[in-house]
Amino acid sequence: MTVKVAVIYYSSTGTVHALAQAVAEGAASAGAEVRLRRVAELAPADAIDQNPRWRQHADATASIPVADLDDLVWADAYAFGTPSRFGTPAAQLKQFIDQAGGLWQQGLLADKAVTAFTSAYNRHGGSEATILALSNVFYHWGSIIVPPGFTDASIFAAGGNPYGTAVTGGQGADDKALAAARFQGQRLARFALRLTGAPVGVAAGA
Repeated sequence: MTVKVAVIYYSSTGTVHALAQAVAEGAASAGAEVRLRRVAELAPADAIDQNPRWRQHADATASIPVADLDDLVWADAYAFGTPSRFGTPAAQLKQFIDQAGGLWQQGLLADKAVTAFTSAYNRHGGSEATILALSNVFYHWGSIIVPPGFTDASIFAAGGNPYGTAVTGGQGADDKALAAARFQGQRLARFALRLTGAPVGVAAGA
């Protein structure tokens, strides 16, 4: 049995993008079919052009498909990634989520595994608050939140965030953070398998 995982994220300069790729790799390593999707950019081009790193990342990731509501219907499990914006998700990701009201009303988002990851420039810059804010959405959807918890050595090595992988600082995601993100994606896929009724311990696709 194979589960389908949608990794949906927003990234301006590449840190959350790197985490999203690692989460997708982790889910795929557990046998999941994965869709990696970026949400649409809302900032005007002239604002992006003022930050060379932002412009470079936007151009480098232009080929990644933009998330669509059909990705939510398709998936058995979700992983959402966003930088912290004053302790809340970025407007770009929130705008995508806000479009899902019709799916929520139909019950198409319920009973699916979900997890979240983030980044913030400062150690106390709102990483945990951002993930908890996303969790409010998941409660409304009736999704099953799958945090990494303290369930693997990679979580401790990456700084010990049980809510979801979080990167601190402006240097991007290091190897420890990427390892934690891969574990988080793997864990999400394993729980998605359980929710679909697959026997525990049986690899996806077996």
